[in-house]
Amino acid sequence: MNVLTGNAQTIGKALTDSEVVRKLTFTGSTEVGKMLLKECAKTVKRVSMELGGHAPFIVFEDADIEAAVEGAIAAKYRNAGQTCVCANRIYVHEDIYEEFSEGFTKEAGKLKTGQGFDPSTDQGPLIDEAALAKVEEHVADAKNHGGQITLGGQPHKLGGLFYEPTVIKGANDEMLVSYEETFGPVAPLFSFSSEEEVIERANNTPFGLASYFYTSDLAKSWRVSEQLEYGIVGLNTGIISTEMAPFGGIKESGMGREGSKYGIDDYLEIKYVSLAGIEEPL
Repeated sequence: MNVLTGNAQTIGKALTDSEVVRKLTFTGSTEVGKMLLKECAKTVKRVSMELGGHAPFIVFEDADIEAAVEGAIAAKYRNAGQTCVCANRIYVHEDIYEEFSEGFTKEAGKLKTGQGFDPSTDQGPLIDEAALAKVEEHVADAKNHGGQITLGGQPHKLGGLFYEPTVIKGANDEMLVSYEETFGPVAPLFSFSSEEEVIERANNTPFGLASYFYTSDLAKSWRVSEQLEYGIVGLNTGIISTEMAPFGGIKESGMGREGSKYGIDDYLEIKYVSLAGIEEPL
């Protein structure tokens, strides 16, 4: 394995133009992934693309609310919301919306922001100034569209790239957070009234990497799992990543899989050999 640092465009072009390189795998933004796909077409390379996400987290009225809160905290705030499988849109049934919102806000308020060498720290800083600016833009936009900030909503007192864990009640589909990946510690809570409605809203995105939902109804578990247009579905759990399972998305979230035997298959070519003229032994 070689680790090569330098100009991304120069390095990328060397790989995509090379006839020696038979396969290219990329983890990053959908925008860059599309550029690499175009370049790889010149030599008809095999590719694996692990691109952007916009994960919905659905809590049905029959869910274990305490467990759903715990799972949502894990799915939303890991790495300060900076992973491609972080919950970006939290949909809660109207019958339990207030109860879930109260519990979620309470637990999010317990998260400690600080530097990573402190073992008591739960959340660190954002990656760069652009990430901080995007979080601030999304929060300001949510407020302008009627969102209620029940926790956080501003840069942390530590300064720098730290931002407070944030919860937004009354989120709606006009907000940027409903169709753009925030990639930060901002949790918008949307309300829904029916299964059909929330599935349509959850699928209304060009991305299809990870999704989550909580329910105690076995039939609904199968029904919703099949209808969610995502490569990964977390059922009654907020932690979905494991090397033993195929990791990857559909639609503009990419192609191919990492992990499990399917991840290995993505690096192999199938060869068929037809043998003739072999005599049977006496």
